[in-house]
Amino acid sequence: MRVLGIDCGSVYTGYGVVEQLANRELVCCTAGAIKLKPRDPMALKLQQIFSSLTAIIAEHQPRMVAIEDVFYAVNVKSALKLGQVRGVAMLAASSCGLEVAEYSPLSIKSSVVGYGRAEKHQVQQMVMRLLKLPVVPEPTDAADALAIAICHIHTATTLSRYQTAPS
Repeated sequence: MRVLGIDCGSVYTGYGVVEQLANRELVCCTAGAIKLKPRDPMALKLQQIFSSLTAIIAEHQPRMVAIEDVFYAVNVKSALKLGQVRGVAMLAASSCGLEVAEYSPLSIKSSVVGYGRAEKHQVQQMVMRLLKLPVVPEPTDAADALAIAICHIHTATTLSRYQTAPS
């Protein structure tokens, strides 16, 4: 299973592709962030996000995309911008024929760290350990995107076990 995790943001949009091998080992295929220029018009930013994500999908061929649910915004304007970025991320996935799964921050932290109220640095450390990376992925948006992908893999694995378990 190969999953693209996306951490949506209007300045940095993090991405990370994680693959679960047959032996259940998790491997980081790629991670990074799409850096947007703050002074660019929103339409240009959205186009850059769309183009970058479709290129990542084409190169790494994930079977699924996972993103974080909107949970909090500083103000209405920030919430609208985040919603636009999420919409473009979903459009990039669906235009490539991929399904999108959405996870709450609590679910992501619980899946990766085992505690839904974990601090950001705890999530980053666990991402590094689970993927056997020598250093914490930078920028933090990339680490968050990897955590979202890991959350989906853990969730899908658990659901498939329940579906195949004898009644």
